[in-house]
Order: sequence, then C-alpha cells, then structure tokens
Amino acid sequence: MRENVIKNKSFAFAVRIVKLYQFLCNQKKEYVLSKQLLRSGTSVGAMIREAEHAETKKDFIHKMGLAQKEINETIYWLELLRETNYLNDEYFDSLNEDALEIINLTTAILRKAKSNINH
Repeated sequence: MRENVIKNKSFAFAVRIVKLYQFLCNQKKEYVLSKQLLRSGTSVGAMIREAEHAETKKDFIHKMGLAQKEINETIYWLELLRETNYLNDEYFDSLNEDALEIINLTTAILRKAKSNINH
C-alpha cells in the first residue's frame, strides 16, 4: 500500500498546532487567536481524512477544497501570531514551511482531480 503523504503530513502538522496551542495558552496566556489557529490547523487533516472516503469524485474535490481553505486560514493565523510577537521567526518559519507544503499538495491533488473529472 502506498504511503499517503498528505494524510501523514497533515496529521503531523495538527500535532504541532495542538502543541503550539498549549504553549500559547499556558506560557503566553493568549486564548483568542490560539483557539482560531487550533480550529483551522487541526481541521486540515480532518478534511483530508474525510476526502479519503468521499462518496463521489465531486465530494472528494469539495472536501479537499475545504482542506485547502483551512490550511490557508491557518497560515493567516500563524502570520498574525508572528506579527504580534506571540511566535518568534524561527518557529513561524518552521510551521509556515510545513503549511506551504500542505497547501501545495492540496493544490496539486485538486488540479489532478478536477482534470480527471473533466475527461
């Protein structure tokens, strides 16, 4: 069975987001932005898991599209946390690199799925 790269990467990313959420709440006493980050950052993998068992090709495309939107939102929250000094540049760069990798993977998967549905 082939390794599901996006499934694995999105899960590992969600784990990092949960740990960041815990850090932001416990160490920085930041609860509002961190909750937004937690919701979007963990829902990426959940949407990818849902897409894995989509009922139709259109359902798959819809769920992967939601995952793409969630990772894009997560990047927004990470940028905001960096700009407001809750995240240092090193930690931001590491998480942002992972997020960009996931958004690139979802984009490629969506492109391929949409081209297959049109043929």
